[in-house]
Amino acid sequence: MRRHDIDWLRVLVFGLLIFYHTGKFFDPGDFHIKNNILYDWLKLPMYFLNRWRLPILFVISGMGTYFALNKRSSWQFSKERIVRLFIPLVFGMLFIVPPQVYIERLTDNDFLESYFVFWKDVAFIGEYPEGNLSWHHLWFLPYLLLFSLLWLPIFKYIKKYPANKLMLWLSKQIKKPLGLFWFCLPLILIELTLEPYFPKTHALVGDWYLLTKFSVLFGYGFILIHLKDIFWKSLESYRKLYATIAVLAFSVLYVSVWIMKDTYFSYALELIIIPINYWSWILTFFGFAAKYLNKTSEKLRYANEAVYPFYILHQTITIIIGYYIMNLDWGFLLKFSTMIIGTFLGSWILYEFGIRRLKYIRPLFGLKKRIK
Repeated sequence: MRRHDIDWLRVLVFGLLIFYHTGKFFDPGDFHIKNNILYDWLKLPMYFLNRWRLPILFVISGMGTYFALNKRSSWQFSKERIVRLFIPLVFGMLFIVPPQVYIERLTDNDFLESYFVFWKDVAFIGEYPEGNLSWHHLWFLPYLLLFSLLWLPIFKYIKKYPANKLMLWLSKQIKKPLGLFWFCLPLILIELTLEPYFPKTHALVGDWYLLTKFSVLFGYGFILIHLKDIFWKSLESYRKLYATIAVLAFSVLYVSVWIMKDTYFSYALELIIIPINYWSWILTFFGFAAKYLNKTSEKLRYANEAVYPFYILHQTITIIIGYYIMNLDWGFLLKFSTMIIGTFLGSWILYEFGIRRLKYIRPLFGLKKRIK
């Protein structure tokens, strides 16, 4: 049975990316281009979002894999994953990402000629950041493709033998109030053993910390939805407990990062609490979504298809708008609103009047040729 609450969460979390990447334009952290004035007060909300926004996306993706495997053989599934992930990645690297790199080079005075000259002569020379070839925000696609293919034999085994010992043990554990926190133990181990030694690169090759962490979360998504009603009943029953743990965990992180700051103890504490924090927020969001959002609508069906093209398009539109307003004498609220509205509106216009209606363009954005 289709879980509409998962679809809602997928739409909402991907939609949140527009707000997050717009926020990166204004906060003091790294981003491709920055506003002429940066705002320190954005550090905390951006840190909060950054703790759980990617983990929940990989869990949701693992859940989606469960449904994708229902009516497909291993070969059919692999082919479908390649078509829906690899083709948009290649297209995006050729046509969606280069404007972002071009604007970054313009801003840094590293390239001063037209975009046509940039795309024709230098856009695909060298790997970013030294060179110009990059997948930027589309890094999510090769990671998801790799996880889908690597986990496939295990997922097939679980589907063939649903009553294996691990599933039976998990079924008993997650009925308990804190049973779902058994899933935190491997995540804590990953933080302690890999995070200090492998910086986050999103480059796939050598990105062992993120590869391992997101791969495990992707697998968790499949396993949890495989547990069916036992999982959903636990989420609904204990959602307030999960929310309480989430608030407490983030409070500890706040003390560790902002008050204790750069001490050995605070760093060790942070590595342990980070997985508890994002896992409890994930359970909280799933719990409240299961209670209130497990219902379909025409808006959801429309948004559920549109979200993938929006994801592919949004950062390029955000950066283009940011480039033209970055040095204007506007306040934060006016610039932020302009970028949010402009990104949503630009993505919707391109989707509604172009991508959605053209069957040969749809696969380039991960959609089936058939128009819904």
